Amino acid sequence: MPRSARIMSRSGYMHVIERGIGKQVLFESADDFKFYLDRLKKYCLETEVKVCCYCLMNNHVHLLLHGDLNSLSLTMKKIGVSYSWYYNKKYSHVGHLFQDRYISEPVENEIYFLTVFRYILQNPQKAGICRTSKYSWSSYNIYDNVPEYMDLSVIKSFFQSKQQYASYVLKDNDDQCMEPVFTVHNDEWAQDVIMSTLGVTTGTDLQKLGKKERDAALWKLKAEGLSIRQIERLTGIGRNIVLKARGNF
Repeated sequence: MPRSARIMSRSGYMHVIERGIGKQVLFESADDFKFYLDRLKKYCLETEVKVCCYCLMNNHVHLLLHGDLNSLSLTMKKIGVSYSWYYNKKYSHVGHLFQDRYISEPVENEIYFLTVFRYILQNPQKAGICRTSKYSWSSYNIYDNVPEYMDLSVIKSFFQSKQQYASYVLKDNDDQCMEPVFTVHNDEWAQDVIMSTLGVTTGTDLQKLGKKERDAALWKLKAEGLSIRQIERLTGIGRNIVLKARGNF
């Protein structure tokens, strides 16, 4: 079946998502996040594509980019090839790392630009990892000293101060962007993931672990795509503990 043609944005702004194949974890360490960001900077400067915001999650990446379609496609191809080579060599991984080609949607007006911008930066908080302002691998805290490969002129045009910007981005909301991409799985699937990922008989076995080991296990489950409610329900561990659990990054 032939691929559908990518829709070009008249404004030049595109929301891009790149995912690990089969929910493959893309970033195992802080150095992995740093390498991806270095490639993002390098190739955006080469192609003159501008990054409006970004968020690197455990098994997928969100980008809000500006540029012509050919430059955007070339940038994503270069990043994908370079990062795959780096990851496969470092971890002796064989086969594809990313899920097919990246997916994208055009951002054609100011209202949707604001929606996508906030949606991207709030990914860690909505995934139950940490507060938006505390996440290390997004561009939320980039505001005053903007690197050359990024362009914050549009987002800044909506606000008179950094405080107004923060107030908007951190506000609770029900923003949705390309939501069909992310599948909500049932508890049977979630239980299988718990057993196969953690090597336990049942989710409640996590209650017997020490805090550090337990939190690492909870982080893995969130990275695999289990919802906070599913983890709470299947492990018997309280919602607040699940929300606060972090990996070793």
